Amino acid sequence: MAIAQLVEYRGNNSTFIWKAPEEDFNMTSEVVVNEGQQAIFFANGQAADVLNPGRYKLDTVNLPILTKMLNLVTGTSVFRCQVYFISTTVKMALKWGTDSKVRFVEPTLGVPVEIGASGEMNLAVANGKKLLVKLVGTMNGIAWEQENEQFAKSLQQSFRALISTAVKSHLSASIKRLNIDIVEIDEHLMELSQALQAEITPGFEEYGVTIPQFYITNVLLPEGDHNFQKLREIHTFRLQKEMATAQADVRKTQVQAEADVRKTQAQAEAGVRAAQREAVLEAQTTETEIKKREAERTVIEAQAEAQAAKLAGFAEAEVMQAKGYNQKDVLQAEVQKAYAEGIGNMGSGGGSGSGGGSVMSDMLGLGVGMAAMGAMAPQVGEMMKGFGNTDLGGGNTAAAPSNDSVKCPNCGNTLPANAKFCLECGTKIENLADNEIICPSCGKKTLKGKFCLECGSPLVKKCPDCGAEVPTGGKFCLECGKKLDE
Repeated sequence: MAIAQLVEYRGNNSTFIWKAPEEDFNMTSEVVVNEGQQAIFFANGQAADVLNPGRYKLDTVNLPILTKMLNLVTGTSVFRCQVYFISTTVKMALKWGTDSKVRFVEPTLGVPVEIGASGEMNLAVANGKKLLVKLVGTMNGIAWEQENEQFAKSLQQSFRALISTAVKSHLSASIKRLNIDIVEIDEHLMELSQALQAEITPGFEEYGVTIPQFYITNVLLPEGDHNFQKLREIHTFRLQKEMATAQADVRKTQVQAEADVRKTQAQAEAGVRAAQREAVLEAQTTETEIKKREAERTVIEAQAEAQAAKLAGFAEAEVMQAKGYNQKDVLQAEVQKAYAEGIGNMGSGGGSGSGGGSVMSDMLGLGVGMAAMGAMAPQVGEMMKGFGNTDLGGGNTAAAPSNDSVKCPNCGNTLPANAKFCLECGTKIENLADNEIICPSCGKKTLKGKFCLECGSPLVKKCPDCGAEVPTGGKFCLECGKKLDE
């Protein structure tokens, strides 16, 4: 007998299982396992060692199970076994189909219909040893031909009964579980295929085979069956009803959309009108504010001018005081000068024969002096107490002037109580009783305004919230009620 020195797969990748023709080996023989293959040793009807891709020497190290089974020892003794090369790659497009129709009871009407199914599947070896044990044990006399086409048919025939039984057992139940309308089953072939794959795969795993992919390519429907025709009519009516409902929903959505558009347009127009009104109000408010600020600026400027005039008067008074006289002295000197000029002109009106003219001239001169003195009488006050109104008829009438006096709110000049204008700065004198307040800084009476006429301290302050003017010392704003800081 010939001793095999080298055992190697000599087929192609389309072969699923290939049995090597050599059966006699010794410890010097070698086995080469290509990628995508397994080499399984059989002896005495039992599967022994499994070799993965690589080059192996058939010794006790690489074949521990076979060595124990055959009581092999190191040396050149011959032993007999079988070597199977199994492809671990996926084998594509193995066709399957149910050998008879399956009864399916439609859940809506409860009527039975007969259906069938067919398709394709891919196989791959998950456990080569288990596959060989099952096939060799259940398929006596199987011929491991080298012709791949014949072998593929044999493999198909081996699993046909298993596939048909599994599909018929789970097809109807999967359709009901997935709630698939039998009339529309072609639209759900993918999810139905996945459901059946999960049900069928465990049965193949018992043979050491897995199913990477499983496809239902066709479901045979009983088009000529009366019950199935009734199901189609019901399905058509249901579809038409759903379409009518969908159209109504579309129309309702369109109407709602149009209403929303009109509402949005109305809101936009209202917003534009409101913005326009707001702009007009803002413009009016701005104009009012401008006028208010201009008025405030005018008042401030007038107060500043009055304050400047007052300070100028004070400065002039100080200068005069430094020179040893005051405004009263100046006025007295002017009055005395005018009076002296009037007296001095008396009798200088002409020569002899013109006595009448001289008397008239004297009278006119005296009248001029008295007129000047009368115009300045309010300023000279006490100085003119010794003088009275001159009566050309020869009588003198003494009129006692009033001691009551007021001060000019602008320059501070002392005036008679009945004075209507200040002879110093020309300011109109109002009734001061209603316009006087007590300055919180110096405690003296002063006219109502923004500044004290005595010490110049501010008499009003602004509210930090609304900007309204509040008297100094006030605790709350008269406009907004905000509590003010001390």
